[in-house]
Amino acid sequence: MHTLDTLLVSLRAAGEHTRLRILALCARGELSVSELTQILGQSQPRVSRHLKLMVEAGLLERLPEGTLVYFRVSDRVEVSKLAHALVALIPETDASLNRDFSRLQQVRDTRTQKAQDYFKQVAKSWDTIRAMHVPQQQLEEALLKVVGDAPVGELLDIGTGTGRMLEILANRVTRGVGVDLSSDMLALARSNIENAGITHVHVRKGDMYQLPLDDASIDLAILHMVLHYSDDPTEVIREASRVLRTDGRLIVVDFAAHTEEYLRSEFKHHRLGFSDQEIRHYFQTAGISAKTEPQQLIGDPLTIKIWQANKPGNILAIPRRSKAGKA
Repeated sequence: MHTLDTLLVSLRAAGEHTRLRILALCARGELSVSELTQILGQSQPRVSRHLKLMVEAGLLERLPEGTLVYFRVSDRVEVSKLAHALVALIPETDASLNRDFSRLQQVRDTRTQKAQDYFKQVAKSWDTIRAMHVPQQQLEEALLKVVGDAPVGELLDIGTGTGRMLEILANRVTRGVGVDLSSDMLALARSNIENAGITHVHVRKGDMYQLPLDDASIDLAILHMVLHYSDDPTEVIREASRVLRTDGRLIVVDFAAHTEEYLRSEFKHHRLGFSDQEIRHYFQTAGISAKTEPQQLIGDPLTIKIWQANKPGNILAIPRRSKAGKA
């Protein structure tokens, strides 16, 4: 909660011409230091100093991603409100800001082109697998019904890939974050989210075995077609449970157990789907409770299931996994 002193610190941090421009840009999406340098036409050390002050004041959040670091307006409600209120006060006719926004669009166009080039590389294998199960639209419609129409507070998409789950659920959540270990996938997801004009969800680099999130901070977590890549599904579910709030939900969308052995060698699947008994065991081990019977979407030869679980309020905190894994 903002005190008078912390409010003054935030105002001082924003009360400079370049920093106000940075705030306006970051209110429209995540940007790296090099991208901000390109947009602002200033040296990297100078831009970095401005960013450091704004992060220390709590206005911006710093998101490391491999060799890059992205910056965005903080998720903290009181700071976010202040940042967007300040940006709204900037006259739309301001020439320097309009130049910034024009250069921002150029940066986004470059991102989009790189993302499309990467997607062309992976699309063929995705299309091969998708042809083996129900159409994607049918799957998304079924998932939306499972999520329901009630508003969701904080959403987590584990192994976000293209960011598609963040896109289709954006109008039901207060805030959302997608986590993935692949920088190429994060770039693709970031581009898709920006092109959709969505500003209250974002992506960040992270491991599904060690999520970069606090305990009990998420209302709904989703593992969409991710668990079969894991060599230790129990630990993935345990880590998802750790970040769920009391009464929070976990939704697992994945293949039912199958015998398509070549998916291991050709598409790096660690598991050939899951039985209901296996999923219930993972839930039980993680201290969460299976909710209703799973939904089933029968394809040829692959069937997809949607399992749900709730986190009760009487379990002990689940510790982080000590060793590193893969997302």
